[in-house]
Amino acid sequence: MIAGNINMLKSATLPPSLYHILSRPEMSLNHLQQLADGHYQPDGEKWFYHISHSNTSPAEERHTEFHRQFLDIQLVLQGQEIIHYSLLNVSEQSAFEKKTDLFILSHVTLTNHIYLSMGDFVTFYPGEPHQALCMVDRPDIVRKAVFKVPISLL
Repeated sequence: MIAGNINMLKSATLPPSLYHILSRPEMSLNHLQQLADGHYQPDGEKWFYHISHSNTSPAEERHTEFHRQFLDIQLVLQGQEIIHYSLLNVSEQSAFEKKTDLFILSHVTLTNHIYLSMGDFVTFYPGEPHQALCMVDRPDIVRKAVFKVPISLL
């Protein structure tokens, strides 16, 4: 897991492949905030991203997920959230595949959390469990860009 702010990208110590994605001019916070909700994939690239609005809710109501084939970069465009996570690799644990490369865990202990607000991002490598969209003080709306980067690019 790596965390940082899109406006201070160099201090995030990202691997070159991830830095290359987030440092593109069209990935600036201002540019991403102007885009409509939807699916985006730059021409010729294997990675893609989704922009969407979601509601935060109490952690007890949120699922815990992980991925096996893609790394997530979750970038907050508007609002704030808490993401609970663990640094343990759970990729071999039994899980329900809700949709392609989205595995839901039933029983996992998440020992850490991070508060994210506008411009903040966090990466989750394959196997790292995370519980996104947990509310800060009360349920609210968060707008995010979630990048999906194939592990082959790492």
